[in-house]
Amino acid sequence: MFAVVLALLGACSPEKPSADGVPAGSGWSEFQGTWTAAGSRHVIRLGSDRQASVSNLSGSVMLAGASRPGVGFRAEAVVLNDSATGMVGRSVWTDERGDQVYSELKGEGTATGSRIAGTFLGGTGRYAGASGTFEFSWRFVLESEDGVVQGQSVGLKGRVRIEAPANRTSAERSRP
Repeated sequence: MFAVVLALLGACSPEKPSADGVPAGSGWSEFQGTWTAAGSRHVIRLGSDRQASVSNLSGSVMLAGASRPGVGFRAEAVVLNDSATGMVGRSVWTDERGDQVYSELKGEGTATGSRIAGTFLGGTGRYAGASGTFEFSWRFVLESEDGVVQGQSVGLKGRVRIEAPANRTSAERSRP
């Protein structure tokens, strides 16, 4: 099975978001939310008791919390699951301005409800230099025989730090 979605956790002290929803400075922003997605899954059998699948999902992430980095994002994820080794994936969240934040996803186990851990890998625009972690469980709402899947996160929470542009080196500022 696959597991997706973000969640970021904890902060030393809450920060007030700026007018564009991104916290000022380089402190941590905590959030919780919901990730819903639909897409396709292709499964191959690796013998009688093992399978692997690739899922391509798109949907939305809605965040809550006083210091959240944004309210809503369009989310895309590509996930590889192996019933013997777990899952790995990558996701891109895009806000209303087109700015993006990237993450990698890892999960142990493949059953619905397995914990998924995400790590932010940076981004573009106001999310350049983003770092942090999130976690959630995934549950499928629809799994059809023709590979159509739909699901949602459970317990998405995490934390993110968005480094202020003045604190980044010129090499970091020039990264896409």
